Amino acid sequence: MPNTLSTLGIIHTIISIIALLVGLNTLIRKGRIDPATSQGQLYTWLTIITCVTGFPIMKTGHFTPGHYLSIIIVIMLPIAIYAYRIFGKAAVYVQAAIMSATVFLSLIPAVVETTTRLPVSHPFASGPADPLIQKALSGLLLLFVVGTVYQLLRLRVSDKNAG
Repeated sequence: MPNTLSTLGIIHTIISIIALLVGLNTLIRKGRIDPATSQGQLYTWLTIITCVTGFPIMKTGHFTPGHYLSIIIVIMLPIAIYAYRIFGKAAVYVQAAIMSATVFLSLIPAVVETTTRLPVSHPFASGPADPLIQKALSGLLLLFVVGTVYQLLRLRVSDKNAG
């Protein structure tokens, strides 16, 4: 029997895909997601909507790790938005790292859900513990760490050039 999506699941999936595309595009094109820019605001709002629409989706009847990731993301976003009020000179670095982390955390359930649902007739992975998913998540973690370090080094160089 195929693992079908509810109407809310379809809406949640569409919004989450758009949020991830906006976030990844902004990271690639601008080097970071700045919540003060229009792209950063769009990413932030779409991510919040994704998190909120994900809470009532419980195919197991209870909260899953994806729900807890949503809670963490919803906590992280305001910290990133108000970083300049909280972290002073380090704010740009903290903000960049947090916004990148929200993309990484959002990709975790995206990978798990996609690989356990597609193709519909015979999904790539059997569940979150499947070696394929574990390898994919390990690769994402490596990409996140390398990308964030690169991002922070770029910001440091631009700070030195500006000052």
